[in-house]
Amino acid sequence: MSIEGASAPPRKRLSAAERREVIERAATEVFATSGYHGASIDEIARRSGVTPPVVYDHFDSKLELHRRLLERTRDELLAMWREHIEREGSAEERLVGAMRAWAEYVETHRYAARMFFQDSTGDAQARAIHREVQDQARVALGAILGREPGAEYIAGSAEAEALEMAAEVIRAGLTGLAIWWDEHPHVPRELIVVVAVNALWMGFERVRRGDIWRPA
Repeated sequence: MSIEGASAPPRKRLSAAERREVIERAATEVFATSGYHGASIDEIARRSGVTPPVVYDHFDSKLELHRRLLERTRDELLAMWREHIEREGSAEERLVGAMRAWAEYVETHRYAARMFFQDSTGDAQARAIHREVQDQARVALGAILGREPGAEYIAGSAEAEALEMAAEVIRAGLTGLAIWWDEHPHVPRELIVVVAVNALWMGFERVRRGDIWRPA
């Protein structure tokens, strides 16, 4: 029962970290749906429930905010890969677990995944940042892959550049799958996992056993 004249309880004041989180989540959605050029600080502020100067209190520019969101998604995905690939268990169990975690991340972070996997910036500086972050992700994924027994057989070498090539096959394949899934959101997550595992794991498992193709 309401009491006439009673004042509403005061709204909880967010900490700086909480406010920054709200801004980042709103900005991710705006960048993903509007592209870099179409996104505006005014719209990000409106969706965050703040004024534009508050956004600039946390980020010096739209470009800095864009970089932060790409780096955040990169770091979250790499942490996911490390957690599953480096845990105990058979190689199959770990890779399938990683694919399931990847698909869950893409499904539950649709805007972050769209922004990270699709370069729709249309701006030279933003495009350069996107490429830089993707390059860093590939190198880091190559290092993670290099700790997997048998990984050196994929490119015929344990050198960092060879492992980076193998990592690029995985990264590019999953990037394409994520983009396709974003355009076909009705496809269930488990089917996405099945496709990813069959396309990536089956060949990798043969290579780990030494069943390697070599040019004549």
